[in-house]
Amino acid sequence: MKKVLVLGAGKIGRIVSVMLHQSGDYSVTLADSNGQMLEVCAPDNAATLVKVDVTDEAALREVARGHDAILSTCPFYLNVAIARVARDIGASYFDVTEDVETTRAIREISKGADGAFVPQCGLAPGFISIAAHDLFKRFDKVRSLRLRVGALPQNPTNRLKYNLTWSTDGLINEYLNPCEAIHKGKRIEVLPLEGYERFTIDGTEYEAFNTSGGVGALCDMLEGKLDSLDYKTVRYPGHQEILKILIEDLALGQRPELMKDIFEKSLPVTSQDVIVIFADAVGERDGYLCEENFIRKVHGTRIGPRDWSAIQVTTSAGLCAVMDMVLTGTLPGKGYIQQEQVALSDFLANRFGRYYEHEA
Repeated sequence: MKKVLVLGAGKIGRIVSVMLHQSGDYSVTLADSNGQMLEVCAPDNAATLVKVDVTDEAALREVARGHDAILSTCPFYLNVAIARVARDIGASYFDVTEDVETTRAIREISKGADGAFVPQCGLAPGFISIAAHDLFKRFDKVRSLRLRVGALPQNPTNRLKYNLTWSTDGLINEYLNPCEAIHKGKRIEVLPLEGYERFTIDGTEYEAFNTSGGVGALCDMLEGKLDSLDYKTVRYPGHQEILKILIEDLALGQRPELMKDIFEKSLPVTSQDVIVIFADAVGERDGYLCEENFIRKVHGTRIGPRDWSAIQVTTSAGLCAVMDMVLTGTLPGKGYIQQEQVALSDFLANRFGRYYEHEA
């Protein structure tokens, strides 16, 4: 039985540990610096619970020793140190970060490592890159590739039409940092909150705009191979306009800690959410101009003793599926691995990846 260390007992770490334990093939240790968070996890979790400060690399190394894999569900700014520990003990490393600079640093750490290093294993970046690359491979020549993902409340009641479902640090990071894209075959940076558009799926209208990190490594892989590629976050209409007031007019973009405090005290958490996934490719196939897309709406479901939100299910399924594919030999067990190396068919056939087939 493989031994897995899950770091972070928050929204994602908690379900990851349950999901892995339910499979029957993994011995799971769940670690966090917050003892109260671990106590909250105890009733529905059969993992070994350990209190450790992940910023103390020596202490973390002792806890991690003997594990085959380390899964980080911690905030992005902690992941570089965690990756170093994984390399030191020869374990494989996985995370759900959206931060571009963190991912670049982990790629450097992975050089010469004994284990596999796979950052950005969540929903976006993560699964959306797998789905988009699958579309890309279906064409002789691709003109455009569009990625759109949103974690939304099913029943929005406030003017932002939004509830907190994800890490607030990660959310603000996506709203503030430059975004990668491809334009006229060249890799470029575009501004967050720009590139506004509206579209409709199944009679529901959405808006989308640039946010950072969701494109993963696709720009590295596809620069020069298509005309355009971009990633945008999906929200209900009206969200972006209020964000721009907060971030630009009220200058909260220069005070992210205050913005985090306001969001967490004003926007309630909800487990009644829906994940909207839309990837679209336009290109040439057999001499014809064609378009093909990939669409999913994923709701929450029951795993083990309780119900979990859609963002928890999709993020943890992405992380667990890729780790499972590495540790069972479907993916390489050594070196840096990009999400785009994962075949969509293999992912959806995986026992954890199957949760992405849970449609409305």
